[in-house]
Amino acid sequence: MGTGQNCPMPDASPARKPLSAPQKALHKLGLVRDIDLALHLPLRYEDETRIVTLRGARDGQLAQIEGTVTHSEISFRPRRQLLVTLDDGTDTCTLRFFTFYPAHQKTLAVGARVRVRGELRGGFLGWTMVHPAFHAAGGELPDALTPVYPTSAQLPQAYIRKAVASGLKRADLGETLPPALLGGLQAVVRGTWTLRDALQYLHHPGPDVSLDALEDRSHPAWQRLKAEELLAQQLSQCTARQERAALNAPALRAAPGGLHEQLLGVLPFALTTAQRRVGEEIARDLLRQVPMHRLLQGDVGSGKTVVAALAAAIAIDAGWQCALMAPTEILAEQHFAKLIGWLEPLLAPLGKRVAWLTGSQKKKQRTEMLALIASGEAALVVGTHAVIQDQVQFSNLALAIIDEQHRFGVAQRLALRGKMGDGLVSPSTGSTRTEENTVRTEPVSVRAEPVEALAQEPHLLMMTATPIPRTLAMSYYADLDVSTIDELPPGRTPIVTKVVADSRRAEVVERIRGQLAQGRQVYWVCPLIEESEAIDLSNATATHAELSAALPGVLVGLLHSRMKVTEKKAVMSLFTGGQMGVLVSTTVIEVGVDVPNASLMVIEHAERFGLSQLHQLRGRVGRGAAASACVLMYTPPDGGRLGETARERLKAMADTSDGFEIARRDLEIRGPGEFLGARQSGAPLLRFADLATDTHLLDWAREAAPVMLAQYPELAEKHIARWLGGKAEYLKA
Repeated sequence: MGTGQNCPMPDASPARKPLSAPQKALHKLGLVRDIDLALHLPLRYEDETRIVTLRGARDGQLAQIEGTVTHSEISFRPRRQLLVTLDDGTDTCTLRFFTFYPAHQKTLAVGARVRVRGELRGGFLGWTMVHPAFHAAGGELPDALTPVYPTSAQLPQAYIRKAVASGLKRADLGETLPPALLGGLQAVVRGTWTLRDALQYLHHPGPDVSLDALEDRSHPAWQRLKAEELLAQQLSQCTARQERAALNAPALRAAPGGLHEQLLGVLPFALTTAQRRVGEEIARDLLRQVPMHRLLQGDVGSGKTVVAALAAAIAIDAGWQCALMAPTEILAEQHFAKLIGWLEPLLAPLGKRVAWLTGSQKKKQRTEMLALIASGEAALVVGTHAVIQDQVQFSNLALAIIDEQHRFGVAQRLALRGKMGDGLVSPSTGSTRTEENTVRTEPVSVRAEPVEALAQEPHLLMMTATPIPRTLAMSYYADLDVSTIDELPPGRTPIVTKVVADSRRAEVVERIRGQLAQGRQVYWVCPLIEESEAIDLSNATATHAELSAALPGVLVGLLHSRMKVTEKKAVMSLFTGGQMGVLVSTTVIEVGVDVPNASLMVIEHAERFGLSQLHQLRGRVGRGAAASACVLMYTPPDGGRLGETARERLKAMADTSDGFEIARRDLEIRGPGEFLGARQSGAPLLRFADLATDTHLLDWAREAAPVMLAQYPELAEKHIARWLGGKAEYLKA
């Protein structure tokens, strides 16, 4: 058990002795500064402020009773246990311990006066408590509820309570909100709570408090805390936007009759109204000399790739390079195939090419591609994370496109933005930044000495097929401009989704047989079990063998992450070419695979997948004219039912195919932290605010943040430092 003196200080000097195990555990939980400890709030509370009598107790009540031990024995039937009888003067209660030590027996000896706390159960044999907390009676009862904190195995509650109390006492909790904003905040949170008052109350609430208001976080003290958290996040996002507005980026304009117009003319389909709208939004951004920072969101199959191609055409028209980075080689290759088909014939007369860059390339091909990129001959570079490796040197990168941006870590996205190159100046004049919408004509790649005034970075377009709910976009993407493709191209067939138990597996195989007889193709996806790639592989391999045996004469393929790239390509080539009837795969086909002839998607152990992942997988079918279906096959636990979350996910999939509705439900089920995935690597999650219920607080924070930054910059900086520490940088990615 630690003492208050062992609690961590905000900054340990080099001369300080090594941290103890509990101190290391605190640091692992992120509890380093005093303010971190002050903001580490209880999970729940125990009421040790009152003692109830057994006569007035009710079954199932979490109660504290005090009495005298009248009997104590070790029983061996049906198993070894310590049985203690406690008499409080109104009734008796049996205390049952299956794990106990000699010290327990000493404290609970006959004649001892003790205070115990636990869940009361009433039966034919009277009251019982199993493994209650206990200590010798005596001393005054506490005047506040006892907090129970989130902790770890190395961190006893008694230690963390002392550490939090110490941090709360030392932390600087002075007001960071100016008086001009306090009035509006007090109206929103329904009271004049300061941050110090709110934290003191939430750590040690009085016994008369409504536990419901504490648990559902509707109490004014909670409201004050959540409003401050949302304000810190909005301030950080606004700061990132302001800093970006001060940076320089190339102004890109499509040349009349140039690549952009030519691409529109040769596309084998007409753009949807939504595609044209977002294309114009992006084009307007590219005209400005402020770096674009735009998120392009659209449902699976809505046609984001062609919008990206048109944006790339504008950059190439203006004489600059464009890079497109995708999270997997399969997805990158799908983009490459489309872009080569659309752009290569138009680039060839200009002496330009589309380069391909991945980690699996042979050295000779890679060297050739690196030379094309460095010389500027490669106008468009498509690849995986290999695009951001040190040896890749762009001649004049002006537009970076990141597909499925949530699949990349923050550091990877920052690295791509950093590929602009030190000292890269305007190719035409080398001049400093001029008025908005200035157009550079006939640019030529120039590398000059670093020019500090031209701290340039590329325009950034991020794409996602996981639509972002409005409240999430308002909060986590406040520093981004969001474009939405909210309609699907004509000809996409609706997908029927069925939820079936694994016990009906034979019926599913029969359904596959019927689809194959009509000349259609089928996906069968097995889950990825991160804890054991071997189990994942055996699942996919066993299913492949099972389907091969059940479907004689049909080519059944297998695709998984352990295969060599050449093997994956060979399998995908057979499937996309139509020779392979069934493709058994792990989730490597989640995004990017486009086979219009595939009409049936079977997802095995669907209960193990996330909602957005299920929606992505379902989007692999329904890409042609044939009626398509998705079968979500689940396996309930042995003798049990699916958990509530899994049932909610499968129900949502069966109810709707609208990606935005799916995203809304996903946010409800998982919360914003998990929903955002890798964007949050190193970034602060909303620990307290709930975007589904706290929109009134978010609205206040969004209005207050720009006012505070403009009029009270020092207070704004202090507020960000208090809540985010050094993590605010990650929100810029």
